[in-house]
Amino acid sequence: MNVSEFPRRFAGIAARASDADLSGQLPAPNWPDVVDSGYLRVFHPVAVGGTAVDGVSQVAAMESLALACPSTYWSATMSTLLCGKLIHRYGELATHRPLLEALLSGRKLGAFAVVERTAGSDAGTYRTTVSKGRDGGLVISGEKARITNAPTGDLAVVLARLDERVDRDGHGWCFAFVDLGQPGVERYPMDHMGLRAMPWGGLRFDRAHVAPHDVVPVPYAEFAEGMAWGWLFISVSSIAIAEAALRACVTHARSHVSFGRPLGHMEGVQAQLARLRTEIDAARLLAQRVAWHRAAGRSARDEIAMLKAYATELAVAATQSALQIHGARALQPGHPVERLYRDAPMNVIGGFASNRLRELIAEGMGTGHAVYRPFDWLSGTGLDEDLSTAAGAGR
Repeated sequence: MNVSEFPRRFAGIAARASDADLSGQLPAPNWPDVVDSGYLRVFHPVAVGGTAVDGVSQVAAMESLALACPSTYWSATMSTLLCGKLIHRYGELATHRPLLEALLSGRKLGAFAVVERTAGSDAGTYRTTVSKGRDGGLVISGEKARITNAPTGDLAVVLARLDERVDRDGHGWCFAFVDLGQPGVERYPMDHMGLRAMPWGGLRFDRAHVAPHDVVPVPYAEFAEGMAWGWLFISVSSIAIAEAALRACVTHARSHVSFGRPLGHMEGVQAQLARLRTEIDAARLLAQRVAWHRAAGRSARDEIAMLKAYATELAVAATQSALQIHGARALQPGHPVERLYRDAPMNVIGGFASNRLRELIAEGMGTGHAVYRPFDWLSGTGLDEDLSTAAGAGR
């Protein structure tokens, strides 16, 4: 597959991006455009219906769609890359090939249901559980919130706890492949500041049926490894947002005259553009490197953690620079920079937050796992005695 064709194939999606953001919904033609382009198959081996392009080409394909419309990119890539990879890695090909083919063909849309309404990246607080039903089968109960494709998806890969009666091997956790069109599943939309056209919302499971072969035990240590594909696709979304912001800045700096000269002739503007060009290219090279490793079957988890923290924060900085260079006009609804300025922070929060990623990076450098225990900031400093004396004096 020639991935250089993707920008042309996504031209219609790009033309509809502004209207999609203003309406808060993906235009109906976007999904057929994605399916017909072959994008959904580029991340998977030929044996399961993919086109098996190399990792560098995968990044190019992802960036092409993310440049056209970040909301469409999130919806499509969440389904094929993250859900598809998790089903392929943790499922059984003989059993789950139909699920995978449904995602790759575009007949079904997938959602990766992880975080819960009262919890973010801390999986230890999650309460969604797979247990035995009254008829001896398996059911899932709980609620997941802030999930891409939750309002419109057909299938969810759900991170859930395993009831003790189900978990005989002591894994404690599983990925459950759940049909979202069945009784016992309720979906709802949630408003969001950026990526407004991306379907986003929650899922409530009230003893919804799950086939035993669709419950795949996963050791907790594997959780971050499974999330790494998500960190990669979020990072590429950020690179595309930063690139779009930079292109808008260059166009504006070349055409807008201020104080008798083009903005592009001003040293301060030139410095910002040069810095962004360097940092975006550095992020793209790192993304290509980690995708190359992942496509070859290597982990590269720590490198992807570095990439996500760097690329997502870079996109926020790039849109801030774009806002400064464009001035107040970029704050008006419908302006491309205004949309990018709202989209960028969504990537910083998605997946794991930057602080947690930096902990993982440090752990990979040999610092050991982060340990959290109650402690007293004051003991040993003498401040506790000062406070005690002050309290006594006030009585």
